[in-house]
Amino acid sequence: MEITQHKLAIVTGGGSGIGLAIAEKFVQNNIRTVIIGRDQQKLDNAKKNLGELCDPFSGDLNELDAIPGLVKKIIDKYGRIDILVNNAGINLKKEFTEVSDEEFQKILLTNVTAAFALSREVVKYMLEKQTKGCIINISSMASQYGLPKVIAYTASKSAIEGMTRAMAVELSPKGIRVNCIAPGFIATDMSAKALNNDPERKNKVLGRTPMGELGQPSDIGDAAVFLASGNAKYITGVVLPVDGGNSIGF
Repeated sequence: MEITQHKLAIVTGGGSGIGLAIAEKFVQNNIRTVIIGRDQQKLDNAKKNLGELCDPFSGDLNELDAIPGLVKKIIDKYGRIDILVNNAGINLKKEFTEVSDEEFQKILLTNVTAAFALSREVVKYMLEKQTKGCIINISSMASQYGLPKVIAYTASKSAIEGMTRAMAVELSPKGIRVNCIAPGFIATDMSAKALNNDPERKNKVLGRTPMGELGQPSDIGDAAVFLASGNAKYITGVVLPVDGGNSIGF
């Protein structure tokens, strides 16, 4: 067993985009970070860039039966888990009437059920070891106001925010803080593809964002570091928009 003296964080979907930015900020703050994802190449590239405090674990969180074993593997290797960031998620852009039951359930499985199952297994360990732990869920502007053609994604992110509050009231008395970050429109490869191909949508996004620009993935990373740190020791159950004012813009 490799007992680590560093705090240990798990970031799901940590191989790219916002997850990678969160992992990068954790590593910069001397937190050993396990990134979980399905794409081994992305994970390996992330490890190369982030260095020795980053460790990739390949796994599909939709395989719910495998989650307890995955958490045990991490505990057996490092001896601790202090922080969990539930970032992994998938989207589906489709007309409301064309979304099938199977598609809806797949989004909920990845974005909600897997996050719940992983949190449950990590919390079991934290309670057993009496760890003063921290869980950060990642939501979306889709849960702050209505967006067309993303019904399943919206339902999943609204569920994540409700889960955050329910987890916080149950777990905070036991020393585990639970918070949520709701990113606005962030300049990732995925958003660039969507917005650059749709100038009207891009103008609408920027027009209702008081700060007048897209956020950077590092902005979400900074928020995660804050919520995971002692500076946020009296904060639990909040949904923090990191959105340049988008959710209150007109």
